[in-house]
Amino acid sequence: MSDSAKSFYLTTPIYYVNDAPHIGHAYTTVAGDFLTRWHRQKGESVWYLTGTDEHGQKVMRTAEANGAQPQDWCDRLVESAWKPVWKHLEIAYDDFIRTTEPRHTERVQKFLQGLMEKGFIYEGNYEGPYCVGCEEFKLPGDLDEGKCKIHSKPVELVKETNWFFKLSEFVPKLIDHYKNNPSACEPESARNEVVSFLEGGVSDLSISRSTFNWGIKVPWDSKQVVYVWFDALLNYATAVGLTDAKGTSGGEKFGKTWPADVHLVGKDILRFHAVIWPAMLMAGGLPVPKKVFAHGWLLVGGEKMSKSKLTGIAPADITSHFGVDAFRYYFMRAIPFGSDGSFSWEDMSARYTSELANDFGNLASRLTAMIEKYCGGILPARSESKELATSLANTVQTADKAICNLDFQSGINAVMEFCKEVNGYVTAKEPWAVAKDESRKSELEAILYNTAESLRALSILLHPIMPIATKKLWSYLGAQDSLGEIEKQKISEVSKWGQLLPGTKISKGEILFPRLETDRDGRSS
Repeated sequence: MSDSAKSFYLTTPIYYVNDAPHIGHAYTTVAGDFLTRWHRQKGESVWYLTGTDEHGQKVMRTAEANGAQPQDWCDRLVESAWKPVWKHLEIAYDDFIRTTEPRHTERVQKFLQGLMEKGFIYEGNYEGPYCVGCEEFKLPGDLDEGKCKIHSKPVELVKETNWFFKLSEFVPKLIDHYKNNPSACEPESARNEVVSFLEGGVSDLSISRSTFNWGIKVPWDSKQVVYVWFDALLNYATAVGLTDAKGTSGGEKFGKTWPADVHLVGKDILRFHAVIWPAMLMAGGLPVPKKVFAHGWLLVGGEKMSKSKLTGIAPADITSHFGVDAFRYYFMRAIPFGSDGSFSWEDMSARYTSELANDFGNLASRLTAMIEKYCGGILPARSESKELATSLANTVQTADKAICNLDFQSGINAVMEFCKEVNGYVTAKEPWAVAKDESRKSELEAILYNTAESLRALSILLHPIMPIATKKLWSYLGAQDSLGEIEKQKISEVSKWGQLLPGTKISKGEILFPRLETDRDGRSS
């Protein structure tokens, strides 16, 4: 791809730093990592952004409750919790934005000043219910007996003189946008919700607060800070150079990156991203994102994952038992992306054993052991199984289409079905029986080469979701030296048969997915 071509730009929400990340945060971030790694392996220029949302009452009150200044609290949590967890989970982000960084605060002020000068901001009075947990002004339908439906906590009544954004002006444009571009908000249930909300009438939005000072100052009114959501949403654009002049590095970055191709969000923050955010961009004369995708909630005991409800599980609670690759694989494979899904330890154990240990890991172990036993650890001459080669070509096509459409489950299923087929091929061909007859040596070598070549393809196709195990397998197959780094292998070239070089040294490495031990709570694998 040429330097002038637009990058595939994907963002996660930026996460509140009121606590360490739980698996709900990891779910979104792994999904973004999976999709961006896939696009990189398609040979595309990619930019993957994540980060932290550090302003607002929620963060301020959490810091105070912990006897810390808000900035110190944010600095400590980002460095000791957020970044280490993403590193642990193999998240290959290109940029990590913090809303307290000067590059963000200065660009927010500049953008806001521009909207003021265009006449989209005015002063007014706000009175109504506010949920600090959501950092959101609530509508009557959002409450259940005076409590926020998401946090199950009473809302606070707020009365302030604020600055307002003329959100209502953009309602007709937004309705047209979603009706003419259905892929701009997915899945369909999310788009229907947004259109219904817009058609019900939308009020102008209070975009400043005057009762506390932890936030970005309104440029023309130092007594007020920018409403945390108005500040936070802008991160997707400030991180890549919003408001920077053309010809500057920031301006060039913005030109190459904007608009975002995919904003991944949880469904509870859909309205912010599919109503307020595009309206802000329209007001600023900027292109709106190509797609906002609202995934479902991870449920524990039937409830949304939440620290405030004590259902937040730390990723390390799971990875310490199953490993990082299995963690990444399970959440993308077990739950259709876009639907709610329950996390179950038992289901994860079952899938780990049947799909990762038995299907994929065991295939790799059998192949490397047989090449060592029957061929002295050297890959034999090329051979091509027409059935496997045809099936692989279909697998690549199916998986690529599904994953690029954010149907991660179907994409992974297609690859794992091919893995099952290869296992079936080995079982049917019985190389251990063929090996007993010296006159069938070429037949044995053909079986082993075809199996090795299938594993080459599987390691590339599964690399975006399981980077650790696939890198190990790549080295066991001797592919690192002969074909180069696994990250550089192109999806479009995976199904070209016969890429592994005969004569390559094959090594029998450690088991990719070892048998699970009985875990600390006595649950067996």
